[in-house]
Amino acid sequence: MKKIIFTALFSLSLITQAQEKEETGTFTLSGSVDTYFSSNLSKNSIGTVGVLSDVAANGFGLGMANTVFSYEKGKAGVVADLAFGPRANAANAYTGAINQLYAYYQATEKLKFTLGQFNTFFGYEVISPSGNFNYSVSYLFNAGPFSHTGFKLDYTASEDLSFMLAVTNPHGVVAGANDTNDYQLGFQTGYKGQFFNLAYGADGFGATDVLYLDYTGGFDLTESFYLGINAAYSDSSDADAGYQGFALYLQQTLSDTFSLGLRPEFYTTTTGAGDASQSAFTLTGNTNLSESLKLVTEVRYDTSDDVTFFGEKNVTGVTLAAVYSF
Repeated sequence: MKKIIFTALFSLSLITQAQEKEETGTFTLSGSVDTYFSSNLSKNSIGTVGVLSDVAANGFGLGMANTVFSYEKGKAGVVADLAFGPRANAANAYTGAINQLYAYYQATEKLKFTLGQFNTFFGYEVISPSGNFNYSVSYLFNAGPFSHTGFKLDYTASEDLSFMLAVTNPHGVVAGANDTNDYQLGFQTGYKGQFFNLAYGADGFGATDVLYLDYTGGFDLTESFYLGINAAYSDSSDADAGYQGFALYLQQTLSDTFSLGLRPEFYTTTTGAGDASQSAFTLTGNTNLSESLKLVTEVRYDTSDDVTFFGEKNVTGVTLAAVYSF
């Protein structure tokens, strides 16, 4: 009898603890901090290409401090993603410190609703350097969009197949109400790590018919060699402009602490006045100094016959960055 009573009390205690845990919810804090040194090897110009910053990237510089607060209780949760610094300013010029701010509801195991501002579903790279292999960003990343403000529905059909539908403000209208009567529609389908993205509508900069197409994916060719791919296309009759390009992400793991990557990229802007093409080749080494701190060493070469970089037809920049994630 004592054994039965003890077992019952123990079971009741576990149930009570589980209920209390559900009632209190789960709070998490994560983020990153990054800083760097960057220099143009040309003697005739100052500034390096692709180091995301709202100030000229030359010499010692600050990236950003990123803090992500999230709270989840039951099926609902909220995320407040705050970012401060020159890198955050360059990517979120219209939103101040707000990188993401949204609430979500997990209606079923497969169906999730999100309302607020969230980072774009487009592209291979993200704002925080902790999520990228390279420290400098691609032309495709800089072409945007960076974030969307609105509503999205995520449906996970299976472990391999997913869908997303979104209705948002024009991506140029953020951190406030949409004072136009224009919107943007978004769609994504993912299959085994390969994602096709589409958006159509107003961009918030005057055009109302902008089409964005994007493919992002990758393959583990061997246990230590990875190939990532990003290809994108955009066009607008209103703006009489667009862009197209692709980038490859070749990454080789050489040891438990060191990886080497090459990112060749080819990018073209299109206008009624003519096209302009440019390309960039980025060689990046990632050294994990600890579980949280990585050192990123990078050499980048940009070249073009159609545009200039700080007055030069081609430019080589070197960057050494420290990225801490928590």
